[in-house]
Amino acid sequence: MPADSPAATDVRLQPLLHDLVSTVTAPTSALSGADGQIRAAGVQGVFHADRRVVSEAVLLVDGRETEPIADAAAGPGRSRFTSLARWLGDVQPDPVVRVDRLREIRAYGMAEEITVASTATMPVTMTVTMRVNCDFAAIETVKSGGDVEPVTPVDGTLTWVSGAATVAMTGEGAQVRDHALHWEVALEPGETRSLCWRVMVTDPAAVVAPPSGPAEWSRPVVRATDRRLPALLAQSLDDLEGLRLTETGHPTDTFLGAGVPWFLTVFGRDSLWAARMLLPLGTDLAKGTLRVLARRQGVRHDPLTGEAPGKIMHELRRGEFVVPVNGLRLPAAYYGTIDATPLWISLLHDAWRWGLPDGEVEALLPAMEAALGWLATDADPDGDGFVEYIDASGRGLANQGWKDSGDSVRFRDGGLADPPIALAEVQGYAYEAAVKGAALLDAFGRPGADVWRAYAGAMATRFRERFWVEGGYPALALDRDKRPVDALTSNIGHLLGTGILNHEESARVASLLASPEMSAGFGLRTMSSADRGFSPLSYHCGSVWPHDTAIVIAGLARDGFGAEAATLAEGLLAAAGPFENRLPELFSGDARDAVRRPVPYPASCRPQAWSAAAAVVITHAALGLYPDVPGGTVTLRPMSGAPLGAVRADGFVVAGTPVSVSVDLGGAVEIDRLPDRFEVVTAG
Repeated sequence: MPADSPAATDVRLQPLLHDLVSTVTAPTSALSGADGQIRAAGVQGVFHADRRVVSEAVLLVDGRETEPIADAAAGPGRSRFTSLARWLGDVQPDPVVRVDRLREIRAYGMAEEITVASTATMPVTMTVTMRVNCDFAAIETVKSGGDVEPVTPVDGTLTWVSGAATVAMTGEGAQVRDHALHWEVALEPGETRSLCWRVMVTDPAAVVAPPSGPAEWSRPVVRATDRRLPALLAQSLDDLEGLRLTETGHPTDTFLGAGVPWFLTVFGRDSLWAARMLLPLGTDLAKGTLRVLARRQGVRHDPLTGEAPGKIMHELRRGEFVVPVNGLRLPAAYYGTIDATPLWISLLHDAWRWGLPDGEVEALLPAMEAALGWLATDADPDGDGFVEYIDASGRGLANQGWKDSGDSVRFRDGGLADPPIALAEVQGYAYEAAVKGAALLDAFGRPGADVWRAYAGAMATRFRERFWVEGGYPALALDRDKRPVDALTSNIGHLLGTGILNHEESARVASLLASPEMSAGFGLRTMSSADRGFSPLSYHCGSVWPHDTAIVIAGLARDGFGAEAATLAEGLLAAAGPFENRLPELFSGDARDAVRRPVPYPASCRPQAWSAAAAVVITHAALGLYPDVPGGTVTLRPMSGAPLGAVRADGFVVAGTPVSVSVDLGGAVEIDRLPDRFEVVTAG
């Protein structure tokens, strides 16, 4: 239809955010232009626990906007913006009045220091103004592109109230008038002056809160032949530090919020994967994530929320999450995820292997047994032996694996699959959870281990019989009629490392994932470019997701396919620089020989927890450190031939002890500072 027709102009579109600057200290985040200005447009603003608490913060000098020249991250939760006021001072080519805006996001608000410096040969006077507003818009309203009117402040002050929530803005030495802070500034030649203003938020209805202490993981010092890796890791760890959250009322259990701005809360799948990726840096984050999700574990059947006994939650919000654009209506605590439950089991096991104390593991075993119970019952409603999903409510997520967009499950000819859907990778997760659950049951003297080993064996047999398609690869899924959905996708890479594939099958999957149709230079495509549904700027059908690529890198490395793992890792390292080492949620799947830098996906979250954690995965895969703390062994299995060059990490953590691991250019690996009680095994 014509773009100017009534129907077309009434359509609300999700605002773009790829060119915005994110600054975050969860549960607060700010999104602005690269000039530092927060404008009353799109998704710009300061957000706190799913509400926009600042909808406008525009800096003016003498009523004019300054000219931006630079922006840069300035450490965890901090960004710096530099601009010029070229109309002030001497008339000459060199700028003489500079304005720096240092933004610091705090858990309950924001502080900015505005520094005005003059190198003019004459005194300079100016009026500096910060024009501000607040609208308390819900994050889902912003996501839908809805218009929200600003709220009127209280009695001519810069204080806004909505229910029990309060937002107060103050400026040291500033006058308050007309929704703005004003400073009169006079500078002598060579003089600098700093102006400070703050936003303070009180929000007792928030369901998430900041942690009370420092980060729960080590910050390793990494040296590498490829200098892109340490740079990516440094920025990623800064971003991960800013995404730390706790559940209100439980300040000691930290998890990672999924991403800014849409998902800064607990997300079962995302939070679990991120914690699992960070296990080489310690087990405390895994412990907190496991405990938070265990407290919310399902206890009853509810088709509206998707809850079922033993099931792990998908996401938690302060209230119903309504997106009018697509009809989505998710309850505050929503369980529409098919994979979080087996991933929870595997994280518990893997954290135990990395050194989570037995007492902490044992306390979570009842939740693990309940999760296994869900696998045996509600996860397989038709009894065919596969784990599958369908949205029974009619208003939740149509797809409930990690590719949860409505059009993500497609046949090779582009047709959509009808639910119930049994995803390939979820069968691998279920197999792995059964094997690892059995290991924990055995280790702690609890019954049922043989049942779950038998479950895993039967799952592998069924999977081999039903999922492999013409062309020699596993299908993306089985549809309602149990037909293989034959698209070639990145999902099959998640099977690597789970144990459900034999060596020959793994080799075939590795070969396909490294093909030009799947790996075009900036990471792993979510769908083969040879499939009719492929689009490089689709959400799940051709784009590149760094976390997806990282999961496959980990599986390839663990299963001995170092060359293929290195190819994908090099692709992510090549993508990182153009994104200033802050890998987004996803980006375009365009081929590297067609574009010199990855094309942004315009509505992608950044920073994103599991994308940031990809840097840890690459480092770990290169070094190949695989501990079994309960068994008293540490296996060293670096990628053969050191395809990523020499790498050394000081500060990986095994059983609570920092260790140093290195691999040289010849592929020789060493570990230092490991406690004597461990036997070191070097694998080929």
